Amino acid sequence: MEENRKPHRHIRSFQVIILGFAILILAGSLILMLPWATRDGRGASFADALFTATSAACVTGLVVQDTATYWSVFGQAVILLLIQIGGMGVVTVAVFITSLSGRKIGLMQRSTMQDSISAPQMGGIVRMTGFILRATLVMELTGAVFLAFVFCGEMGVGKGLWYALFHSVSAFCNAGFDLMGFREKFSSLTAYQGQPVVNLVIMALIITGGIGFFVWKDMQEKGLQFKKYRLQTKVVLVTSAALILVPAVFYFFMEYADLSVKDRFLASLFQAVTPRTAGFNTTDLSKMGEGGQVLMVFLMLIGGSPGSTAGGLKTTTLAVLYGSALSVFVHEEHVHFFGRRITDETIKNAATILLMYLTLFLTGGIAISVIEGISMKTALFETASAVGTVGLSLGATPTLGGVSRAILIGLMFLGRVGGLTLIFAAVSEKRRDAARFPEEKITVG
Repeated sequence: MEENRKPHRHIRSFQVIILGFAILILAGSLILMLPWATRDGRGASFADALFTATSAACVTGLVVQDTATYWSVFGQAVILLLIQIGGMGVVTVAVFITSLSGRKIGLMQRSTMQDSISAPQMGGIVRMTGFILRATLVMELTGAVFLAFVFCGEMGVGKGLWYALFHSVSAFCNAGFDLMGFREKFSSLTAYQGQPVVNLVIMALIITGGIGFFVWKDMQEKGLQFKKYRLQTKVVLVTSAALILVPAVFYFFMEYADLSVKDRFLASLFQAVTPRTAGFNTTDLSKMGEGGQVLMVFLMLIGGSPGSTAGGLKTTTLAVLYGSALSVFVHEEHVHFFGRRITDETIKNAATILLMYLTLFLTGGIAISVIEGISMKTALFETASAVGTVGLSLGATPTLGGVSRAILIGLMFLGRVGGLTLIFAAVSEKRRDAARFPEEKITVG
């Protein structure tokens, strides 16, 4: 009986998660429409408020209005709150509030929490919620302290502290929202291209937020003993390192030839880290070569790791797909990493997730290119940024019409909850089709 109820419990969990994000976005939109949310005192239109709230709650970073010059401090605070809740997860925050109130966390809530953060098991899930909140607080405050040394010296104590906190939270949650538009609208962190503290702190926050809380928990418990880590921790660390180092080398030798060696190193490393759903940039991406832009699209689609603040199809998905391809090339029956075999169900899920992201990415890009009359490269860059919940842009998003913005809103939402939707479909009760459908091979490739 319990086995029969288990899939239905998971189905309800994913419905709750999706509904939670939808409610968060709607509430954020309505608040951002208030007169005191914008600097002109008129409030935002529903379209602008909905786009901004979706981008913030889905920790994307794409904007149609410059965050620093359009939104008031109140509006910026609302955006920051949406980023924080969206980064940690609606369910995580809800469970924490329930726990603080002294109410008992029921089985359904534990199951929803497990699905929300991709936990391997339900046991200890409430303690894990506490760890996530403590780790988030420590990381964000530490980042804010380091950034404050730079920003307070430039902007004064009050403004500097606010900017330090805002950018620290935005970076750790892999959101990519910034307040640097007072220098030049939509300029992101280009004014700090060669500033080592800002570059290194923002990159550190992006990476720590993007590798996943379960990886940090595993490392906390086992120290630097790599061999004792869980398989997922090993795969995440190795894949993440490769996805940072290889692009950084490419950008160093193929881009930024006009910069000094120090600035070139920082710019190359930053642009390799930031597509992992972070959305900040320290150089003008529109001036990057086409090869560098295409590589960035690839990195944006991959995103971060499971159970993290990042989006995308995830590093583990990429690793499983490459492992599957390698097993074919070397004529091995099974996919395996570090002496552990990967299940067939995991491989099927990885292939399905990849197909979903590619379909959303290409369909959205083609539609926007046709509707707006812009190049396919530019349109695909924006849709990869949306579905990967990244926030990087070649400058097209603020100029798009209503239909194209609606497409990006849909992509941001699906990019944030789409993987969950796929799991929701995967854990629903399977039909036994072996008897109904005789087996027969077809030729592929």
